[in-house]
Amino acid sequence: MHLVHTGADWHNYWLESLKNGKSIALVPTMGALHEGHLDLVRKAKLEADIVVVSIFVNPTQFNNQEDFNNYPSTIDEDLAKLRNENVDFVFIPDTETIYPEKPKLSINFGELETVLEGAFRPGHFNGVGIVVSKLFNIIKPTKAFFGQKDLQQTGIIKRLVKDLSLNIELTIVPTRREDDGLAMSSRNLRLSPAERDQALILISSLTKAKQELLAGKQWFEVQNQITRDFRETPLATLEYFELIHPDSFMVYTDFDFNQKSSICVAAYLGKIRLIDNLPIIP
Repeated sequence: MHLVHTGADWHNYWLESLKNGKSIALVPTMGALHEGHLDLVRKAKLEADIVVVSIFVNPTQFNNQEDFNNYPSTIDEDLAKLRNENVDFVFIPDTETIYPEKPKLSINFGELETVLEGAFRPGHFNGVGIVVSKLFNIIKPTKAFFGQKDLQQTGIIKRLVKDLSLNIELTIVPTRREDDGLAMSSRNLRLSPAERDQALILISSLTKAKQELLAGKQWFEVQNQITRDFRETPLATLEYFELIHPDSFMVYTDFDFNQKSSICVAAYLGKIRLIDNLPIIP
């Protein structure tokens, strides 16, 4: 496994891969790796000749400085996990490498900026779009792999690839969950035992809402009940619980068996913000 820290370090490896006609897969991460990340790596290894995992905690996508400062860092453990998966390259740039100066460019993703994460985390998708564009430009992958847990993020990256005519094949890998159903997330490491227990309300509310919608209950009734459930969970604060189209992210006001739909949720457990989603009609 090779560690590379700059675009110049990577360039010669890329030229060699290009000369030999080898496909390159990129798995972008912010570290604190868990089995969800490793699912992406395993999928990438099946579909590409060379797998590059990037580890970079991107400051421009945080709209909460405390969240950025406290984001977990487990680089030694991360590298050990990636060695066990026989990853070819790990790209570990520092902030100056990615941002030699503050970006003056901004990216607006249209209606995606006005709903869900876009509404509650202003500037977040601009930061994601810029850093992913930089990683794509540095690594020049033929394929890139992302997790379904960050559903709206996958939507903006699809938009980025489509609108800029990037020759990159995107693969979205299903959410990996703990045995009790909690979606794996690096932020789970920051939960207290009590917060971890109550964090199960995310998956339980998604599952409950799906069951009730498929049983014929009206969406507004389901949403109101879930809101009450969160109010009765002492350490949880609901930010949103919405029924959406999983491609356009249009927010629905009612449920239709003939339309693709997913439910997205964001909530705080103490000071830790978690998100999750569940397909209803794929």
